[in-house]
Amino acid sequence: MDPVELFNEVLKLAVEAEASDIVVKSNKPAYFRISGRLKPVDMDPIEGGMVREFVKATAPRNFLAAWERDAQVDYAYAAPDIGRFRVNGFQQRGTTSVVFRYVKSRPPTFDQLNLDEDILIRLAKAKDGILLVCGATGSGKSSTMAAMLNWINQNLDRHIITIEDPIEFTFTDDKSVFEQREIGVDVTDFPLAVRAVLRQNPDIILIGELRDKETFETAISAAETGHLVFSTMHAATTQQALTRLFEFFPPEQMAQARRQVAGAIRGFICQKLMPALEGGGRYAALEILVADATVRNLLLEGHFEKIQQLLDTGDESGSRSFNRDIYRLIKAAKISKAEGLRFSPNPAALDMNLKGIFVT
Repeated sequence: MDPVELFNEVLKLAVEAEASDIVVKSNKPAYFRISGRLKPVDMDPIEGGMVREFVKATAPRNFLAAWERDAQVDYAYAAPDIGRFRVNGFQQRGTTSVVFRYVKSRPPTFDQLNLDEDILIRLAKAKDGILLVCGATGSGKSSTMAAMLNWINQNLDRHIITIEDPIEFTFTDDKSVFEQREIGVDVTDFPLAVRAVLRQNPDIILIGELRDKETFETAISAAETGHLVFSTMHAATTQQALTRLFEFFPPEQMAQARRQVAGAIRGFICQKLMPALEGGGRYAALEILVADATVRNLLLEGHFEKIQQLLDTGDESGSRSFNRDIYRLIKAAKISKAEGLRFSPNPAALDMNLKGIFVT
């Protein structure tokens, strides 16, 4: 069988099984990640040559030199009548492996993701600044960000430019106008796209990931000149995200960095996905830090250790800790108490909350 036909059959089966990810290792059957759990597919092993030929047949031509040089490649693949996938092909122990992430073409709504839309809409209405969506790989960062941009598209007139590697959700212009640039397809590399974006008259900029100091400084520059910037970071909590932001700067620039971050940040959204109580699927618990005057002062003075107390107590700004959102999901019978305690960063405090005891 042709390798592309074989993989399309596997991908079709994955979509029907509601898998979020597909893992293919040479000379092994495929594995599907369903509701966060990895499960083998009942099929014959996929021969290594088929895996390698699939990458060569589907990667954009201008990616093939990088594939041969680096032994790894990222690109988007549209399987006919099946859907779009983010693809990572790589070599391991001399053989080829491929991992797919299923990307639903239509951006989700807040309701579909079971997110508290009030605070997310308030953040999405910001005129400028930086909004960071944080979490581990596969925690739904892109979906949450897409839901916020989807709301903007339906309600506000904005020029939105995205810089992605590769493009995930695709947007159809409604009240807003979208320009979606894919690294390696529409622009040669990330730094070039980021440097050019301020000359393209955006209102809102989506930078797929804050990868380095140069990208973050461009995001700050955009925020300071009246743009709203969405981006993601691989950080499990707000505290960890703050630590990683300041790691971009050498010690002698720390005072200036605190001033810039305090002035630019509008909010942190950190999330975890937890198994649903019924029917499979998963729900996102969100830790949200809204950068109001109190938060900006703490950032300016470097009192990061006080941030967690703000999250735990919450206030009218909408800030909340993971425990507060996990509590909400348990009370709404979306997740089990056992799963909530397992994912909680402070299970003892959550257990007290569930017994009606809150420390303020």
